[in-house]
Amino acid sequence: MERPAEETKWFVIVNPVAGSGRGLDHFPRISKLLRDAHILCEPVFTEHKFHATELTVSAVRQGYRHIIVVGGDGTLHEVVNGLFIQREVDPREVLLAVVAVGTGNDWMRMFGVPRRYEDTVRAIREGRSFLQDVGIISYEEAHYRQSRYMANVAGAGFDAAVNRRFTHMRKKGRRGKWLYTWSTIRSFFRYKSTGMKIWVDDRLVYNDLLFSVSIGICKYNGGGMQPLPEAVADDGMFDMSLIRPVHFWHILFRIRYLFNGGIYRIRHVLRERGSRIRIESSPEVSVEVDGELLGESPFEFTILHRAIRIVVSREFLESESRGR
Repeated sequence: MERPAEETKWFVIVNPVAGSGRGLDHFPRISKLLRDAHILCEPVFTEHKFHATELTVSAVRQGYRHIIVVGGDGTLHEVVNGLFIQREVDPREVLLAVVAVGTGNDWMRMFGVPRRYEDTVRAIREGRSFLQDVGIISYEEAHYRQSRYMANVAGAGFDAAVNRRFTHMRKKGRRGKWLYTWSTIRSFFRYKSTGMKIWVDDRLVYNDLLFSVSIGICKYNGGGMQPLPEAVADDGMFDMSLIRPVHFWHILFRIRYLFNGGIYRIRHVLRERGSRIRIESSPEVSVEVDGELLGESPFEFTILHRAIRIVVSREFLESESRGR
């Protein structure tokens, strides 16, 4: 049985640069809301890339079993990887909550986590939890085989090219809610489809030119787009959308389908599902995972079923119950 909120101490990992500085600017308000809700906290600010991973490992070793992430999808990605790096406990013994202050905040959309801080804190106080799947991706980087854990969505090919341009524009000081959309349009006219071979559960499902491929646990990326609208976060399967070479005008007049869950109404988009995926390409293509640009193909994805425990909204759990 969970201890009362007053007796539970949460380790709070704050990314001060998330959301163009919202992590730092908004934390005093978030901290007050947590105090007013009688949620005991130990806040620590990240100081560099991958610091959230280090802090997570340290927190678990210190005995913390409740962690709040004040950040975006990238910060959550680091914390999830920290949960699997540590060897003190099963990652499922740690309850993970997110107060979203990032740019995209796509992971939270899947689980109905509210955007208003007051509502998020209320959800943390109520402590409704859900066990979601986690993916492991292996890839090539600096001529070595590397691996990461993923909580949301990965994109290879065009998706990674967009992420690279988006990151570059942000480093140059560009801001705005349409920045990702603008990065997508700019990248479309420069990116070339690549020959890919894709296996799902040891079955060759694709061997041709491919524009982009999304693989994920959840539905959303890119600030609200739904590349995987039928994904179920605890079914032990990856959803995968394959986009064949397509003309810009064909996408332009169907762009609403990228946001309203109708992506499979575009005839150039194929869907596959499976627990193991392998992707080879010629030439190599890059991959982004949970918004973080990683290495190059070949890629291998494997699923960990119901591997982390997360705080979700009451509405999400009710909808899950109705759906089953």
